[in-house]
Amino acid sequence: MPGESAFVVEGAVVETLPNGLLRVELANGHRLLGHVARGQAPLVERVKVGAMVTVKLTPGDLSHGFVVLNENNL
Repeated sequence: MPGESAFVVEGAVVETLPNGLLRVELANGHRLLGHVARGQAPLVERVKVGAMVTVKLTPGDLSHGFVVLNENNL
């Protein structure tokens, strides 16, 4: 919904999927599907299971998020 602010959490990559998708597990055990931005798509090939990533979530849907990759953690 418009006006809802996203919040940021960190998690570990559990599985890499096709088309820039990553399955991420948060510290509380919750797993979600993360989408990677087009600009960071080349970095997805370097992501390994266990890599720490930052995920932006909206309060409306906690099962999907926007993944921000940090080159230092890949």
